[in-house]
Amino acid sequence: MTTELKLLIDQVSREKGIDRQTLIQTLEEAIKSAIKKKYGSKLDLDVTFNEEFGEIEAFQFKEVVEVVADPDKEVSLEEALRLDCEATVGDELGIRMDTETLGRIAAQSAKQVIIQKMKDAEREVVYDEFKGRKGEIIHGIVQRIDRSGMVVNIGHAEAILPPKEQIPKEIYRQGDRIRAYVFDVKKISKGPQIVLSRTHPHFLIQLFHGEVPEVAEGIVSIIGAAREPGSRAKIAVISKDPDVDPVGACVGMKGTRVQNVVQELRGEKIDIVPWNMDPAKFVVNGLAPAIISKVIIDQANRNMEVIVPDDQLSLAIGKRGQNVRLASKLTNWHIDVKSETRHERQKQEGYQLLLGVKGLTAEMADRLYEAGITSLEFFVGAAVTELQELTRLPESEIEELVQRARTMMEMRGMPFEDQNEEEPAGEIESADELLSEQSQADQAPEDALEVE
Repeated sequence: MTTELKLLIDQVSREKGIDRQTLIQTLEEAIKSAIKKKYGSKLDLDVTFNEEFGEIEAFQFKEVVEVVADPDKEVSLEEALRLDCEATVGDELGIRMDTETLGRIAAQSAKQVIIQKMKDAEREVVYDEFKGRKGEIIHGIVQRIDRSGMVVNIGHAEAILPPKEQIPKEIYRQGDRIRAYVFDVKKISKGPQIVLSRTHPHFLIQLFHGEVPEVAEGIVSIIGAAREPGSRAKIAVISKDPDVDPVGACVGMKGTRVQNVVQELRGEKIDIVPWNMDPAKFVVNGLAPAIISKVIIDQANRNMEVIVPDDQLSLAIGKRGQNVRLASKLTNWHIDVKSETRHERQKQEGYQLLLGVKGLTAEMADRLYEAGITSLEFFVGAAVTELQELTRLPESEIEELVQRARTMMEMRGMPFEDQNEEEPAGEIESADELLSEQSQADQAPEDALEVE
């Protein structure tokens, strides 16, 4: 075992790149642990690897006593003198353990330690390799799919593509080839965990690096990207060379470059936006193709109010607000898009007062205004059924809104008349009733003749 153990240590150290001394120290600790597990945890042991003979030596230390009370820690003077003729009571005597027993323990421990160290070394190599590749795109093969995500074989390591990092409705099967962005590399108990992503904005940027030579060479820079994976994305580009159009470079001849990226992202639409150091112009570019009439900037709150023609409102906002949402992410400004009609309406005092009623949204105020309810007075005097139809709220909430509007008017000293109060008894309440009575009066003589 002695020569074999030395050869084994040398071979593993050389082939696996594990430090020889680290391997020996770990082996010594493993053998010590194995001995204690077999013979008792109270043993006072010293385990060393003899470099000269290539063997493990283990000594158990015991105190020399007259009468032994603890066999694990004490040895009688009589037995001690057989081992060392100069032993005296109180001495600490090192007793070498049986080589045959030790040999079996050493062989088993060496096997376990070397296997573990090889695994640790391989994990460390994988971690060192991939922590430097964070932010790159790698290729792999889908190995299996479970609840935790998609396990991807990337050569001599495995990576995980979690569900939240997968593009919605994108389907991969076992054995399929896949490209993904190295999002993170973590150290966990089982070894390095390589986390991939196909939804990260930088995945989109790296795809353009691979498709557009001007981007790879640094002539065109991608300043930022915003995505709603699987649906739509925007990237902001700028060129260092005035003769190179950054948008055209990314689009490519007949759109070939951008189409390659779109194809990789399973049809995700991509808007390529020219970056501008002027925030207002950048936001205008970000909202393209909508035409912008006016931009009002609130620098302190990084807020922009963007005014567009009425027929451009839906285009600027986009389907379910997607266009303005992506533009906001891309430019890092909060963008509030309004039509010219609403913008002009907001200048009117009556409209502003309607917006001041707690619980009344801008959309509700718009519908009220368009229906001719352009002030608090008209709002308080309107029929409940009409307000329900315009605000789409239940009667109980309408009553609360009306009460709040009355309170506002009282606080401002504004007079109002409640047109919803019942008319005094005996008065004709509607034109329909008046016409009905007139009709009956006209028919009365004729009826009387018929009776006769």
